[in-house]
Amino acid sequence: MTHNIQFVWDLYHGYENYKEKSLTHRRFKHSEIIRLIEQLKNKNIFMVNKVGESVQRRDIYTITIGNGAKKIFCWSQMHGNEPTATAAIFDIINFFLAEEHFKEIKQRLLNSVTLYFMPMVNPDGAEVFKRRNNIQIDLNRDAVKQESSEAKLLNKVFNSIQPEFGFNLHDQGSEYSAGNSSNYTALSFLAPSIDFDKTVNENRTKSMLLICELFNVLSEIIPGHIARYEDDFEPRAFGDNFAKTGSNIVLIESGAWIHDREKQFLRKLNFVVLLTAFKSIAEDSYLKEDIDTYHSIPENKKLMMDFIIRNALITIEGKDYSVDVGINYEEVNISGTKEFYYKAKIEDIGDLSVFTGFKEFDAKGLTLEPGKTSEQTYSSIEEVKSLNIVALLKEGITNVKLNTNNSELKYSPVIFNLILYNIERSEEIKEEAIPNFILRKNGVFRYAVINGFLISEDPTGRTEGNALVFGKYNE
Repeated sequence: MTHNIQFVWDLYHGYENYKEKSLTHRRFKHSEIIRLIEQLKNKNIFMVNKVGESVQRRDIYTITIGNGAKKIFCWSQMHGNEPTATAAIFDIINFFLAEEHFKEIKQRLLNSVTLYFMPMVNPDGAEVFKRRNNIQIDLNRDAVKQESSEAKLLNKVFNSIQPEFGFNLHDQGSEYSAGNSSNYTALSFLAPSIDFDKTVNENRTKSMLLICELFNVLSEIIPGHIARYEDDFEPRAFGDNFAKTGSNIVLIESGAWIHDREKQFLRKLNFVVLLTAFKSIAEDSYLKEDIDTYHSIPENKKLMMDFIIRNALITIEGKDYSVDVGINYEEVNISGTKEFYYKAKIEDIGDLSVFTGFKEFDAKGLTLEPGKTSEQTYSSIEEVKSLNIVALLKEGITNVKLNTNNSELKYSPVIFNLILYNIERSEEIKEEAIPNFILRKNGVFRYAVINGFLISEDPTGRTEGNALVFGKYNE
């Protein structure tokens, strides 16, 4: 375990020297990475090949470096809204371009391995920040049938390389914890199964051993936040099928980190983990690990929520009940832009003691009641902005009616949800509903929750979240 610790910490502390500064958020487009790839054509240490096109005719490339006998293939973003490792690949490319840094280590590494990168396998999905490709196929369920051009291309490239190791790079949701704990999963690993019996052959064993080393060194940085992805065999998935060919496959899933919605810290961890893996493969250091470590890695569990309100009272037929309310946020893409807004929903109500929220609020002694819609209809956003916000909140208002034909209004620019065209809407506190409600103490207003975000008695300076527009976009 100690063999690569210093290397890991040097990478971690030196990361900003290599971070690709043009990629600052998750919703980068195909054109942005093409620009970076084009620049590499003038760099002698890289070989850049266009290997095919997506359904919508976007170019897909491989980038190769090294001349060693051990072939390593990394492919990323086969799901268009899972870009963390794609950004990390360009950070790794910058690492190799930095001639004066880690000079001896890089020389030894590239004499031992040849690295093949296939970033953004699904550029059409990335363009609209959606999981599936343009013909609505999940590429990771198209490894066998290969109806999509991107799946055919990925399979062709893999077979042409016949890598000793393959890294299948994904993002997973923020709802996962590392085992039955309150620790959210930052990264999860898997040596994928090759059959329904989950047979452990020589190749899968090597994948497991490499994961053991990565787990051990990563635990120095983020202890308790590493998990093992479920190993049920998926006969339609690329990782499972590639593992059946005799390649040693490692799945890496980037999960969540506190205050890191854009996953920039997780991108940094990908940079560190992949370079450590390459070095380990070059030096065979992973073969010294204990296989029992793999089975000791806690499994992914869905025990995280974005926001949990604890111990709130709800009144039903005159009787009070104490409940927790779990809320999750969906990011809704704004077409044609890199922007998004939040749409919240109530995930669960009741005893949520086994769950942990990225944010929690103790509402003990507070009563929860559904929000209301203003009786008056306002003529403009400017008029709504001039209203007495606190007075409306004290009345229990979470929604205001607005008479507008503004087609540009994707989400509410004010603290309240907007009701267009005088549609009828009543708020309910139930599973799957949008969380719009008021919290009172002895009948006195204390807080509002509007679209799942907590609003205090003094809502000025609010910097988190957004309210919604009902009647056009959010019905």
